[in-house]
Amino acid sequence: MNTPEIYWNNLPSLIDPIVFSVGFFSVRWYSLMILVTFLIIYLLVQWRIKHDKKTTSNLPTEKVESLFIYLAIGVIVGARLGYSFFYDLSATLQNPISIISPFESGSFVGIFGLSFHGGVLGTIAGGLLFCKKNNINFLKMANFLIPTIPLGYFFGRIGNFLNGELFGRPTDSPIGMFFPLDETSSLRHPSQLYEAIGEGLILFAILWPIRNNKRMQNFLLPLYLILYSTIRFLIEFYRMPDNHLGLIFWNLSMGQVLSSLMFFVGLILLIHTKKHRQRE
Repeated sequence: MNTPEIYWNNLPSLIDPIVFSVGFFSVRWYSLMILVTFLIIYLLVQWRIKHDKKTTSNLPTEKVESLFIYLAIGVIVGARLGYSFFYDLSATLQNPISIISPFESGSFVGIFGLSFHGGVLGTIAGGLLFCKKNNINFLKMANFLIPTIPLGYFFGRIGNFLNGELFGRPTDSPIGMFFPLDETSSLRHPSQLYEAIGEGLILFAILWPIRNNKRMQNFLLPLYLILYSTIRFLIEFYRMPDNHLGLIFWNLSMGQVLSSLMFFVGLILLIHTKKHRQRE
């Protein structure tokens, strides 16, 4: 008799990572979930502008679409550059065109490899350009946007799970799963689901309820940086490091190193914001 654990363990094998195909063109779950992520964040931002009257927003309603174009370009470019330089530096230096070229040795291989932390840097760059062009205070706008973002992460990580990628380290736990892309056929932690819950639902549950608290509004950005990096750092102990990198030093993954830097940036920004408020 099949037990619920059998279905759970083999669930990734039952999911087709391709949503649909038209000729050589295929749409995968992760790509679809990225679009859902932007849509969720966009709708939450629009909702905040219309309904959160107690929160002062310096973002005009008619500028939201323009902002998201800047952010979308920033996150895609940043995520790709981040992966190329943080996770694949040697190959990038040998063949810089690989950053944007879908061909390798004359064969079509597509463009793969995105970095969350690179995406954050790209988003910041896109936001800064938008704010400079429209004479908007960046930190004020960022603190307004931050509570809407974690819910989008939930769908992004679910996309990773449906694609069967970024799976976790080996485990003997009943919660372990078999992932088709794992050549060792070992039970693995479904770390994508851990991240969906931690980086997505839990972080959203913390930031969203305090979004209108006047004492917290200027602290939402540093709080997000500190909380996200802490959650990501801990979950990385269950996530499989990139095969070509492994654990780089102190038995930490690249994701943990970058999250540590993110944590200290958030801490510095928190201290600076607190001192600025005390001066006021």
